[in-house]
Amino acid sequence: MAKWFETHLPKIVLAPSFIAILIFVYGFIAWTAWVSLTRSRLLPKYQIEGFIQYERLFDSPRWDTAMNNLYIFGGLFIGVSMILGLILAILLDQQIRVEGAIRTIYLYPMALSMIVTGTAWKWILNPGLGLEAMVKGWGYENFTFDWLVNPDMAIYTVVLAAIWQSSGFVMALFLAGLRSVDTEIIRAAQIDGIPTWRVYVSIIIPSMAPIFLSAFIVLAHLAIKAFDLVIALTGGGPGYATDLPATYMYAMAFSRGDIGQAAASAMIMMLVVFAIVVPYLYSELRARND
Repeated sequence: MAKWFETHLPKIVLAPSFIAILIFVYGFIAWTAWVSLTRSRLLPKYQIEGFIQYERLFDSPRWDTAMNNLYIFGGLFIGVSMILGLILAILLDQQIRVEGAIRTIYLYPMALSMIVTGTAWKWILNPGLGLEAMVKGWGYENFTFDWLVNPDMAIYTVVLAAIWQSSGFVMALFLAGLRSVDTEIIRAAQIDGIPTWRVYVSIIIPSMAPIFLSAFIVLAHLAIKAFDLVIALTGGGPGYATDLPATYMYAMAFSRGDIGQAAASAMIMMLVVFAIVVPYLYSELRARND
């Protein structure tokens, strides 16, 4: 009995977590997929009616706005965060004296929650309280910076706040990658008279391809599920000008009482995540098998 217990102890310990994940993660994913194929509104229905909810979803102007905002937000957030993070990492890689203090300053925003970041940037960008009011107080009465209340520019305020939040994290990833490059290769290139910028462009950065891919996956995941930052900064407004798929799903589920639409939008979000993550996992497993 004691030997059996010792052999099966790991399974006994892991069983509750495994069952909880099976029910509360995969079980609810299956439930959401089922509900998305019904005519559910305020209350769920379980008679499958086909892809009616998806047809309604793709015919919705608000969903079109949410997806367009996701393309804008995701593209700028991922691209600028990676470029800025790489530049900061290269600057810190020059072995400067105050590297520790500067690295802490760059990483500090990542320690804040998205709610805090959104609230802080809401104050900064508020035309009556923040940057615009400050510049006007200096005597520049014609200065305007009303992106927060401008429907055409409001999504870019979300981009600014998200980049400020995450670029330090990307910098830390790239800095670790830079420090892992074989210094002998760099010294050999410098002995051959190759300029420093060329060493980075032709040797160091190409060798960091797996880190670039990892950073892209993390940032893409953050962009797709972005919710709290939008709620704190713009509330999805003006109107629904800054809606993203996650805020659309929340509005359908808890404000509009349309569970079917919420479920359909959730499944589309999951498919987008899978489209990004699955190829990455496949390439990783294939590389290990090779």
